[in-house]
Amino acid sequence: MSAREKILNAIASSQPSPVAIPAIDKRVLIHYSDVLVQFKQSLQNIGATIVEADHVSRVREALETMRLSEHFILNGVAAIGETDALLAQTLTAPGLNVLYQAWLPGTLGVAENGAIWLEDRHLPHRLLPFICEHLVLVLERSAIVPTLHQAMERISLHTNGFGVFIAGPSKTADIEQSLVIGAHGARQLTVYLL
Repeated sequence: MSAREKILNAIASSQPSPVAIPAIDKRVLIHYSDVLVQFKQSLQNIGATIVEADHVSRVREALETMRLSEHFILNGVAAIGETDALLAQTLTAPGLNVLYQAWLPGTLGVAENGAIWLEDRHLPHRLLPFICEHLVLVLERSAIVPTLHQAMERISLHTNGFGVFIAGPSKTADIEQSLVIGAHGARQLTVYLL
């Protein structure tokens, strides 16, 4: 028996016994009198900008205004205008490195922490929410749930190749306890609520 096999066998024989996942009593979960108010508060607490849009045309106008700038903008939200899905799919990481702003559809919002679920099927390129300087997510108000427990009940992990919760602009303070914004993702997050 090789040293590798000995190590792997030792690891396999010292595994803890399986433990059943505990049942969660949904009656003891956090309840909010208004999930929309809590969602907006959570987003503000983590540094995001919230824009309530009474109609999709307002979001479309904001996108069109941004497109007039000299910045590289990609749209992945079909409801607000022509998407740049084909362009995004053909670009590599170096090509996306100059991306200033990405507009993407959120599938689900979580009131307790302001997280927004993005699914692979709605992303023209998986790098978009992380490589852009400014991320704009468009979310229906009706898609907001109180907690991550309810969110996980709605998410099917078997039908998507990739999905991610995004909560606010990217922040880290693990290097010399100095806050850095945008180290691992967008420097700014704007959420349009429809």
